[in-house]
Amino acid sequence: MSNPILDTSGLPRFSAISPEHALPALQELIAAHRQKLATLLDNPDTHDFASLIPPLEEMNHELSRVWSPIGHLQAVLDDPAWRDAYNASLPLITEHGTELSQNKQLQEAYRHVADTMPADASPAMRMLVLQELRDFRLAGVALPEDDKARYREIAQELATLQATFDQNVQDATDSWSFHATRASQVSGLPETVVQRARDEAEAEGVEGWWFKLDYPNYHAVITHADDRGLRESFYQAWSTRASDQGGEPQWDNSEIIGRILALRHEAAALVGFDNYADYSLATKMAGTVDEVTDFLTQLAEKSRKTAQKELDEIASLAGMPLEAWDTPYYLEKLKQQRYAVSDEELRQYFPFAVVKQGLFDLTQKLYGVSVVEKPEAECWHETVRYFELRDQSGLVVGSFYTDLFARTGKRGGAWIDECVVRKGLAGDTIPPVGYLVCNFPPPDSNGDSLITHTDVVTLFHEFGHMLHHLLTRVDYPSIAGINGVPWDAVELPSQFMENFAWHYEVLEKCSAHWKTGEPLPRQVFDKLDSSRHFGEALAMLRQIEFALFDFRLHADYDPANGSRVLEILDAVRKDVALINYPAYNRLPHSFSHIFAGGYAAGYYSYKWAEVLAADAFSAFEESGIFDADTASRFRKEILEIGGSRDFMDAYVAFRGRKPTLDALLRHRGIGKAA
Repeated sequence: MSNPILDTSGLPRFSAISPEHALPALQELIAAHRQKLATLLDNPDTHDFASLIPPLEEMNHELSRVWSPIGHLQAVLDDPAWRDAYNASLPLITEHGTELSQNKQLQEAYRHVADTMPADASPAMRMLVLQELRDFRLAGVALPEDDKARYREIAQELATLQATFDQNVQDATDSWSFHATRASQVSGLPETVVQRARDEAEAEGVEGWWFKLDYPNYHAVITHADDRGLRESFYQAWSTRASDQGGEPQWDNSEIIGRILALRHEAAALVGFDNYADYSLATKMAGTVDEVTDFLTQLAEKSRKTAQKELDEIASLAGMPLEAWDTPYYLEKLKQQRYAVSDEELRQYFPFAVVKQGLFDLTQKLYGVSVVEKPEAECWHETVRYFELRDQSGLVVGSFYTDLFARTGKRGGAWIDECVVRKGLAGDTIPPVGYLVCNFPPPDSNGDSLITHTDVVTLFHEFGHMLHHLLTRVDYPSIAGINGVPWDAVELPSQFMENFAWHYEVLEKCSAHWKTGEPLPRQVFDKLDSSRHFGEALAMLRQIEFALFDFRLHADYDPANGSRVLEILDAVRKDVALINYPAYNRLPHSFSHIFAGGYAAGYYSYKWAEVLAADAFSAFEESGIFDADTASRFRKEILEIGGSRDFMDAYVAFRGRKPTLDALLRHRGIGKAA
């Protein structure tokens, strides 16, 4: 096979794949799939499930495997050629997806399958067909041809705009740096951060300390830097990325935001929805705009009193009016003063390699699967590793790559993505493969990366997503793993997993002081645990602020008035926020979750799923957090089912009842009457 991207017989051949392979591979594959589809649909009324669905699932699976390394490599490599290849390929993959979802003949074939489904059809078979029919409707399959063409144009433009938005954020982040020349400027910063900045300065050929704007640096400065001016400089740079206030007009996302919102609203209206928020809810657990708004408002009301108390205590310690770049710093100071625990002290106990092994051991304890590194696997960077997940008989359940350290050119944040989705058709089972990506501090000259407890929680979160992807037992790729799961439930496995990072029995196995090898002492954990709740109400309000902003932005959009982005943000902050934001703050311009990711009119999903996760974990608290029966039930009813059944039914099957807010409020230290 001449094009290595088209070789889907095993793992991606990263050493052989080049950007110039991307577009030709997709062109060849999509052309072949169009021919196969035409042949398949010659007689749509004669199809049953067995004759129609498996061939379509095979094609979707093959296309996903070819597209996966293209999308992934442009996000993690500092290589403009990969970005160009991705941008050139995006219109083709978008066009093909819309073409399929607007294919009336294909929709009629699915309808025939639905109408003639045998009585003994499995729930997965029924759910797959129902979801496909829903998605045909959402893509405008029944529209007049002119409207269908307009929908396709919108989909194309949106795909390009969203990719550009994300790339502007990355470029704006990578372009900024700060050169500190006085020791007083780096006072209070963790030594690992200072040493890294010293090394960067040496690489730049200058004296002092050179800071980039990746998240590990930003978080360290905003939390620990004694120099208030340095904190403000970093805050301003971070909060104005890719905006009209950022100083780099070529990366300003202002016009892109307005255009994205207009196009989303137009697309939703074309297929019969009042606004994009209504359109978004068609694939979620929540039913109406009012239900989501009421949910967020209720959470805000329950959190506000506690949050105000927290802010008052922080301001009292600071002895001055607080600005946005002061709150994290004095919150950390108050935690150290009150609980005698600091991020820097905790970091000494969390060498990344130890945390990772502790997490893998926990996974084996809960679900009976072991994680084994395979160093011979081809990877795309020297710090990337590859692991297999094996059951008790040694059978490979799935596998995953880890790319966990920050570097220039790599997209910020933390996420997992699909490399291969599980497929079990015609007696041939292909196990799932995933990518796990974070941006932890890079290893030092000794190869060590010391991470904070917050980083530990992030790793547990992403690994929860990965287990959801890998442990699925569904054989149809379109509803296997994370696919087909309502977006406001997809965060349940990840946020559920976070809870284990707050239990000593787990952290004891995930920690070893980098000098002595001593696990995290119980008394240090007790301080951490005591400090857990302080600041949680403020953090809750901040997430509600993001969620309400996103939802109102899409629910209240009026073409006659334009996007009103900053106006809506200001109104939400007046209703919810307690932090004093500067006028130059441009949160929307780097809000990739909603303008470049899958969370448009869906950022509330984090809070929605957090309710599910806290309530689910309370079952483990009741039975013992390592209880085998509870873990087995969670795996069977939640992690294995993908999108093969109604998610609330699955949750009730696990928990025995519907979820309540109580566990979330308790975990966050927020009284029900607060």
